[in-house]
Amino acid sequence: MTRALALFSGGLDSILAARVVAAQGIEVLAVKFVTPFFHYDLLADVAGYRREIRDKYGIEVVVEDISEGYLELLRHPRHGFGRHFNPCIDCKIMMLRRAKEMMAAVGASFLVTGEVLGQRPMSQRRDTLNVIGRDSGSRSILLRPLSARLMPETLAEQQGLVDRSRLLDFSGRGRSRQIALAEEFGIGDFPSPAGGCILADPILSRRIERLYGGQLALPIADLTVADVRLLLVGRQFVLPGGGWLVVGRVKAENDRLLALAAADDAVLRMNDRPGPIAVVRRAARCYPEPAVMAADLDLAAALVARYARKIDGRPRAGEIVITLSGSARHVAAAPLADEDFAGWML
Repeated sequence: MTRALALFSGGLDSILAARVVAAQGIEVLAVKFVTPFFHYDLLADVAGYRREIRDKYGIEVVVEDISEGYLELLRHPRHGFGRHFNPCIDCKIMMLRRAKEMMAAVGASFLVTGEVLGQRPMSQRRDTLNVIGRDSGSRSILLRPLSARLMPETLAEQQGLVDRSRLLDFSGRGRSRQIALAEEFGIGDFPSPAGGCILADPILSRRIERLYGGQLALPIADLTVADVRLLLVGRQFVLPGGGWLVVGRVKAENDRLLALAAADDAVLRMNDRPGPIAVVRRAARCYPEPAVMAADLDLAAALVARYARKIDGRPRAGEIVITLSGSARHVAAAPLADEDFAGWML
């Protein structure tokens, strides 16, 4: 039996693309790529996710983590960024290259995506789709079944593996034809069209752009997946000495900060009343001088006091425990006034 490998975002278009190809008697294996910027939490229960997609849509899916390569991609995307810090064209090229590398191992004859001509203004124009096919090295083996009849034939069609007459000619941003096709397939429960990539979020993408722009003491060469995940938690600050401070807002964020804290981080907490957990990332090694680090940690302690439980409706001084490199010290910190740190927000 012929097998195809389909890129699977989990959105309606990728679901339909896989089902349209499978309807021709072709075995379709879908691959769900994850990074800290999209769908990373699926790694906590891959088996459960695979079972859910199989039960809902009749699609077999594997999950592939491409985080490390993606962090490098963001440093210099060849085709630039979209409206925010989203390298959509290079992202798709990277995923197709990886899928192409997987083909031999899974026995696939061609690749499938759910792209629709003209649906997205940056990454799904005809010229851009051509660039994606060319630069990923997959132009001849890449089938876009939802718009295939508006595009040149692929090898799969020329070789008779796929019946072109049973492919589709969708185009534009409307979804009425996709929804009608979903009904034909008996698919009623599918995600809304809102994107799941945080790089397209105006607030979160700005944080990431500043991180990659060298505005923190953390060297970009040392950036890790955990750093990116930390960037998505709590209140974020760049301290005057360059330190990157994250302050939890609720218990769930405090727990997450503790889970993401590394051995060379400074961890701060209130000692005498409820308050946030705070982390100064890489405090043990990102500062050029001990005095600069000490000044930043004192300011971080003052911010912990600011966001701790108020007394008589006002922030009050308190004792903060600062743990760094296995040692703990207690400091008395008065809360900073809001106007004193407004410019530190990341």
